[in-house]
Amino acid sequence: MNMKIVNQEIEVNSFYFTNKNQLKSFPKQITLNNNQYSFVESGLQYFIRQGQHIIRLFDMTDGTTTYRLKNEDNCWTLVGMKAATS
Repeated sequence: MNMKIVNQEIEVNSFYFTNKNQLKSFPKQITLNNNQYSFVESGLQYFIRQGQHIIRLFDMTDGTTTYRLKNEDNCWTLVGMKAATS
């Protein structure tokens, strides 16, 4: 994925949940530089485990741009963004 690297702390305003048996949460809306971005309810979630430490990565889209988010130690970071290609 050819992504513009951002690495900026963000605020996650809301979440959505999937899978009735094993509830999974995904970011639904974030705030970046006083702008709000809302995601469609389909995303990918990755787990990186280093011993007992877990980092969660999310690939989310608003329909035109893909956002890679990182959740580590209750801190959210926008890792990068990529505009959709035709």
